[in-house]
Amino acid sequence: MGIVRQFLHQVEWGELDYLIVDLPPGTGDAQLSLVQLVKVSGAVMVATPQDVAVTGALKGIRMFESVEVPVIGIVENMRGFACPDCNSVHDIFGSGGAEKLSATIGVPFLGAVPLGLAVREEGDRGEPTVIGRPESAEGRALAAVAEKAAARVAGLSPQPAET
Repeated sequence: MGIVRQFLHQVEWGELDYLIVDLPPGTGDAQLSLVQLVKVSGAVMVATPQDVAVTGALKGIRMFESVEVPVIGIVENMRGFACPDCNSVHDIFGSGGAEKLSATIGVPFLGAVPLGLAVREEGDRGEPTVIGRPESAEGRALAAVAEKAAARVAGLSPQPAET
């Protein structure tokens, strides 16, 4: 948490549209410390499809609700692997767990990101997938999730008064 504190208080960010902090899964000290350090506009919960990950995401959602941080939505990560050799999709981690959670608790589902090589390869190059390979399935899915999250944040923000 020390590095997050340093980034929040000692980095000159300039004018930002968003500052996104990727936190480890769970309901631990990192999430609570962040909420205590700055006003958090909203949280996006990311879970893989397995039951254990979905259960963890639900606990995280409940924690953010308890400190009055709106949950913008839920994203399912690693849904389906499109085999480059046989072109079939394999649900290695299952499918639909986060989407079912979304429907059950009434939190918007922002989308599913497939498991694929583009995220790893672009990450190794230091480039976001949406920039390095925007045409990939992962790049398209990430861009769609970002657009939906931005729209949700805009909907949560007070609108300027018309003159």
